[in-house]
Amino acid sequence: MKTISLRELHANTGAWVRSASRVGALLVTDRGRAIARIEAVAEDSAGNPFLKRRVLAEFAALKGKLGGGTDSTALVRTDRERG
Repeated sequence: MKTISLRELHANTGAWVRSASRVGALLVTDRGRAIARIEAVAEDSAGNPFLKRRVLAEFAALKGKLGGGTDSTALVRTDRERG
């Protein structure tokens, strides 16, 4: 496990967080004392319910029939012109 200081993390947070997926877990220290661990998350175990969802047959049947709807700016413009 790679160890980095809190100062290094502050200086390049994005780079260190992205590197966690490549190098593995990072141990963050503050004055030599471990305070946090940054680990990559596997996509399938992230707990994202949208990755596992299924489209209902009813929605799939409606999907092709749905139109684009009404542009809300046109509705607002019409309402402003009335009053």
